[in-house]
This record gives sequence, structure tokens and C-alpha cells, in this order.
Amino acid sequence: MNMATPFSFRVPARLNAATPPEKRGIRRDHVRLMVLDRKTGRTQHDRFDQLDRYLDVGDVLVLNASRTVPASLRAQWRRGDQLIMSEVEVRLARRWTEVEWDVLVMGGEVQERDLLVFSGDLSGEVIGRKADHPLVRLRFSLLGPALWEELYRWGGPIRYEYVTGQWGLEEYQTVMASVPGSVEMPSAGRAFSWEMLIRLRRKGIKIAWIVLHTGLSYFLHDRWRLSPEDNWEEYRVPEETANMVNEAKRCGKRVIAVGTTVVRALETVSPRGFAEAGTGWTHLTIDQDYTLRITDGLLTGFHEPEASHLDLLSAFIRPDRLNRAYLEAVERGYMWHEFGDMNLIM
Repeated sequence: MNMATPFSFRVPARLNAATPPEKRGIRRDHVRLMVLDRKTGRTQHDRFDQLDRYLDVGDVLVLNASRTVPASLRAQWRRGDQLIMSEVEVRLARRWTEVEWDVLVMGGEVQERDLLVFSGDLSGEVIGRKADHPLVRLRFSLLGPALWEELYRWGGPIRYEYVTGQWGLEEYQTVMASVPGSVEMPSAGRAFSWEMLIRLRRKGIKIAWIVLHTGLSYFLHDRWRLSPEDNWEEYRVPEETANMVNEAKRCGKRVIAVGTTVVRALETVSPRGFAEAGTGWTHLTIDQDYTLRITDGLLTGFHEPEASHLDLLSAFIRPDRLNRAYLEAVERGYMWHEFGDMNLIM
């Protein structure tokens, strides 16, 4: 078993992107872009809407079309006839069936058969929990459209402590988001605008889509960090995308994943070195010892030094080179997190 690679950079609070770029007077596609050569570690610095300068005709850009759902809700916590807490935050973590989700209950240790009451029409019973595990299994009282209607009526986006302002769900969507299911925004795609996607296509860069619904990634305490093996996420890779990716590989063109979610989906469906259409669940572990089968480049945001995402990035570029690039990004004032700047590794 490999030890986690130590990263020596630290992110000052001033570099946490606390508001969406549009609220800072910047177009979403005008955030900054650091381009990192995976072979040499050399960096270039640009603006995101200049991305086409680094792509060639026939390259395939693969994006995640998953849409962020309102995954943060408030509930009464009841145990039989007893009111334990009048209000707790419940964060959806992963959907398993039409009525069952894994959730994170903030501020208390719920037990099996406890009831979380969200509204007059919606409640959820705790039907299972594992020892020494942050998530519990919840069975909702509604299913299908009725459940979704209540979730959208009472829920909102998950907001982390570095974000200022109660930004609505639309601020946590990419422009291409069309399939509801992610509890956290697939944020690597947020900087794209429709104008930029159209311009890329006109220049001969191909655009393809997958769906991977992101699960909850942060559990408020370093003790609760799930390994990739425990992080199951639902994906769908359509046949059109698989064909486009395989054609690019046959022609010597590059496949660039927009986000770590896309890397996981593409690598999951490519066990034999070419992409195959499919749906399912993946917990694929990708780190510096993993040999990438299909993905040539990665477009992503900037990640904190303890984030598991950096293990995946280390499959693209040596950790020491990645660390040097991140130190430079800190020095140059790049912005972190879902509303921040972008990094192209290829």
C-alpha cells in the first residue's frame, strides 16, 4: 500500500473563492487558467476563455452533464414520541433507490428507527448505520416525483464554510447540467459558457458528455474521510461518447476530461483500453500508481492539500511537479474551490 503523497503548499484564506465569479464582476468563462505540462511540469498562465489555444482540431473534451440537486435540508429529529432536536441539517450523500439515500446528519448521533421530519408531507426513517461511519441510511416517506417536489421545495445547495452569502441552487449548476443527481456541483465544468462551447466546436474541437452523480465529499471532520473504495458513484457513458473517444484515440487525438468525475467514469468503462458504453456504479481508485487507459488530459479546479482529488491528479503528473505548480498558483493568487480558477493538465 502506498502512503499518501505529502503536499507542502497551504491555501491562505484570501484565496478561497467565497462568491461566484459573476458576483465578483467576472464572467464565468473569464476566470484564470493555469496550464500544466504533465511531462515537464512547465506552467503557462492564461484566461479560461482562451482554452482553445491549447487544444487541437479533433481533440475530444468530455463533460459531465449531471445536475446539482438541493441536498441540504432542515428537519426535526424525533425518537418515538420524544423530540431530540427541533432542527438539524441533513445532507444527502448518495441515492441508492427511489426512496433510500445515505445522508449525513449534522450535530447528532442518530439511531436506527429515529425519524427526521422535513415537512408535513415528508419524513425519513433511519433504517441503518454502520459503526464508525459518518453516513446513515434513510428511507423517505415519498418516492418519485412527489419526493423530488418536496426536496426542491425545502432543500438548498450544500454550502461550505468558505462561501459567503446564501447563493441559490442555480449558482451551483454548470450550463450543460441536464440530469439531476449530484449532491455537490461537478465544479470543473462551471467555468464553461454556451458561447465558449459553441466556439470550441466551430474550431473543430469535439464535445462529448457523460453523467456521473457526485456524492458527498466532506464530512466536517478529518476522522471521516472515505477512501475511494467506499465512495460509490453512479455513472452513465452513452454510446455516442464512447465512439467519439475511441475514434479520437485511433486518430492520435487527445481525450481531455473536464473534472475528476469524468476521469473516473471514462476509466471505469475502459478496462480493455477502449471506451465501452455503459451504466453502473464506480468506486475506481486512481492514484500515482494507476496507468491511465483512455484519458490524456484533465481540466479541473484547484484542490486543498489534504483532498483525495490530488491522488487522482497524481496519475497525470508526478506529485513533486504538481506540488511545485500549486506553490506557484498560491504565489500568483489563483482562487480555490468551486467558484475559483481552473487548471489544465496535459
